Amino acid sequence: MRIPVQINENSAEPLYRQVENQLRALIISGQLQEGTLLPSIREFAADLKCSVITIRRVYQDLENEGLLRTRQGTGTFVTGVEEELRTRMGEEQVRQLIDDMIVRSYNLGWTRQQLSLLIEELLNKHDDQ
Repeated sequence: MRIPVQINENSAEPLYRQVENQLRALIISGQLQEGTLLPSIREFAADLKCSVITIRRVYQDLENEGLLRTRQGTGTFVTGVEEELRTRMGEEQVRQLIDDMIVRSYNLGWTRQQLSLLIEELLNKHDDQ
């Protein structure tokens, strides 16, 4: 199974964090459903052209969060995510994205008003779709 995760080589975000965040988002959004068998660590690392250690860390972190379960000899599976946890984790991710956007915008010299106008414009664009 091909997991739709992409690595941005130019990002300041560590590789494992990019993969972890994207995989978490796929699980929380329900795109990867409970019981889905993930590729082996070696397969996923080869697919992403990264280290086995990177993927091992991603799987371990997500297992510690309760999003994955590894069964010896069988593989790593997506666990069921309760609706309350799904909502809370989704909100945390959106908050982090918005916070990053605000910090970057302010670092570029944008004002609160400029940022608000742009956000409103983009929200309207997506409401129309």
